[in-house]
Amino acid sequence: MMRRFQVGFSLLEMLVAIAVLGLCLGALYQAVAGASRNVSLDEQYAYASVLAESLLANHQVVPITGLQLSGETEGGYGWQVSTQPAAGDYPEGMKEGVLQDIEVIVSWDDGHRVRQFLLESIVIGAEEKQ
Repeated sequence: MMRRFQVGFSLLEMLVAIAVLGLCLGALYQAVAGASRNVSLDEQYAYASVLAESLLANHQVVPITGLQLSGETEGGYGWQVSTQPAAGDYPEGMKEGVLQDIEVIVSWDDGHRVRQFLLESIVIGAEEKQ
């Protein structure tokens, strides 16, 4: 009696192959979606850092008494600039408040939660011209 040899895949082998392919495609889809979310978030942080640096550059000299400003961009980024006299001992002859601690906060809603970018530095405090 002769045996017949079958050529090809059985139905079970095909189902297993399709299941493995589906799992791999699902993992790949999640990786691509996660990468695109990260790119979007990186763009938001980059914009926030440029905005904060711009606000800092615009306020290199502030009133000796301090400053409190806030606003919002057309893109929905809120910002706050606040200064206060720097703490510490001042050299003799230097008026208190000549050095100001400045804090620039840029915040935005990315759809999942509110995010913030904080920039701190020291700027010059000057008497206001009258």
